[in-house]
Amino acid sequence: MQESLVSTERCNGSPNISAVILDYGQVLARCPTAEEFGRMAEMFNVSFELFYKLWEAGRDPYDRGDLTAEEYWLKLAAQTNTSLDHRQIEHLREVEIEIWAHPNPGMVDWASRLHAAGIKTGLLSNMPWDLATHVRKNCKWMDNFTFKTLSAEVGLIKPDPAIYEHTLHGLGISAPEALFVDDRDNNIRAARALGMRAIQFRSIAELKHDLEALGFPILPAGAESSSAVRDEASPSDRSCQEPIAPAS
Repeated sequence: MQESLVSTERCNGSPNISAVILDYGQVLARCPTAEEFGRMAEMFNVSFELFYKLWEAGRDPYDRGDLTAEEYWLKLAAQTNTSLDHRQIEHLREVEIEIWAHPNPGMVDWASRLHAAGIKTGLLSNMPWDLATHVRKNCKWMDNFTFKTLSAEVGLIKPDPAIYEHTLHGLGISAPEALFVDDRDNNIRAARALGMRAIQFRSIAELKHDLEALGFPILPAGAESSSAVRDEASPSDRSCQEPIAPAS
């Protein structure tokens, strides 16, 4: 039997949740399309499929801050027998930020309404230094988040329990007081193992259904999915830009 996307823990009425912790990529932001990834793939003279496989395989040390941007892209170039000069590496860095610059207005709006209702909001994202720097500088709408954990800044990545504990400590809450929303099953399982309630994100419509099942009173207003490459790939979380206002 497939595991429920909502934690099995239930309460009568509204659960005692004092904070909601959100993933970034494919939750607060959509992932890039195959065409957008293709802008980088063409610089290595490989297909989207091969590029994405190599791009994803090398993310953990890059997201954790173990590799510089130059080291990461040169490693990928070596894997594809490609030569990159400094100008090309800088272009790849710029493109990667740009293509992760598509926030999900419905989820951003929900986070803002949670904050307005007095519920603490946390961001927990696997994100390398380039994108973390961009987020801190440009995502003014994230100022409402109570606490933000960006992986490169702390030298940890999901699903390491330590990065969840770092976020809980920053929010000043215990695990049972937190609701965690992430698109990846392994990250959800890690959160539940620590005692957090957790919902695996697939679309806003499904999130609303799962929140209702949990008895959580503040629901997102929209019903659109934020994933653009769901059937082709499952990228982890990356960057953002100022979102447009969601439709009323």
